Amino acid sequence: MKQFKGRVLASGNYKGKVVVSRQGVNTLATFQKSALMNKKEVIASDQNNSDIFGKNITGVALALPMTIGSTTGGMVLQVICSMKINPACLLFSAPIDSLAAAGVVLAKVWENSDIIVIDKLGEEFLKTINTDDEIEVKEDGIVTIL
Repeated sequence: MKQFKGRVLASGNYKGKVVVSRQGVNTLATFQKSALMNKKEVIASDQNNSDIFGKNITGVALALPMTIGSTTGGMVLQVICSMKINPACLLFSAPIDSLAAAGVVLAKVWENSDIIVIDKLGEEFLKTINTDDEIEVKEDGIVTIL
């Protein structure tokens, strides 16, 4: 069992699986296809991210360093939250980037989303955690790899 403490941007509790991307996640390329096709879940569609490509990321924790890509990235996060097909948590090793932060604010304010967001978990967090690990996230920003 290993614990990491991050900065809470959107609090909540979660216990379950994690999907890990060791590279930046392009929100447009990852989420847009599922959103446009009105899917009931997001199957990550960014072929340039072999860490998450083809994985179901709805309702699980997504560990990542940052989001990258188009300036529509924030709106894509807001849309998937409005559709209730978002990851349960976004767990950033680095400080959250402005596009992801904008999307989270939109999702919280406009959609009353329950998405959990914690950043500044550190490089060691991303080096330690692996896809399909069981984790527990507490509202105080403690993430425990079980």
